[in-house]
Amino acid sequence: MSRLISSTLALLALFALSIGAPAAANLAPQSSSQSGVTVKVTPQSLAGAEWAFELVFETHTQDLKDEPLKSAVLVVDGGAPSAATDWKGDGPGGHHRKGTLRFKAPAGSAANVELRLQRPAESAPRVFRWQLR
Repeated sequence: MSRLISSTLALLALFALSIGAPAAANLAPQSSSQSGVTVKVTPQSLAGAEWAFELVFETHTQDLKDEPLKSAVLVVDGGAPSAATDWKGDGPGGHHRKGTLRFKAPAGSAANVELRLQRPAESAPRVFRWQLR
């Protein structure tokens, strides 16, 4: 009987974790092309203490001077924007850049997430949205 209770509790714990932490693998990459630059954002990890997104920049018309650590924010469920905490990737310059942008995970579960990226010389930020549940 105690084995059955232990197994049931373990399954309930796994179920609770799966509800609160969306699987990034289920979220499609999103792209935005504007001013001769394509930006592709792919959620990598939306579980644990930090969330990670892969960013890819591509152009054939200009040097890529973006600084994602300074120009990107995460908005969860319409709340206040959160600044990025880390960028591991290519530095400014060139025509192709790739890296991983990290944010502190929000408290509690989230239904919607929005990554806003303000590019140099663009009047409005590029916005990438995902519905998590």
